[in-house]
Amino acid sequence: MPYYSGFVLAVPETNRQAYVDMARKTWPMFARYGAVRMVETWGVDVPDGKLTDFRKAVKAEPGEAVLFSWIEWPDRATCDAAWAKMQDDPEMKPPADMPFDGKRMFWGGFEPVFDSGAAH
Repeated sequence: MPYYSGFVLAVPETNRQAYVDMARKTWPMFARYGAVRMVETWGVDVPDGKLTDFRKAVKAEPGEAVLFSWIEWPDRATCDAAWAKMQDDPEMKPPADMPFDGKRMFWGGFEPVFDSGAAH
């Protein structure tokens, strides 16, 4: 069963291209560890909520966009093994000039409960 690593983060709008470049650079590393797909989405319609919302969750500041991203893995075992190996991979070390504040990013692992595109 597929497994997903999901991420939400805030990125300064002026760093959009730097973020895209970073994603393009890291994708081959994730693929090498068994990832099937990586999707990075730039928030364009992220409304403010009354109690909580994406912007509050990452403490987005004026001039920052919220990103919702995920990596698809063939299964949880592949994902878990990949993350364990990546901890020691020098290519996975964050660059000194990160285009976002990693302290305000959150993530988790997810199993699908419904997928309209899944094979029957």
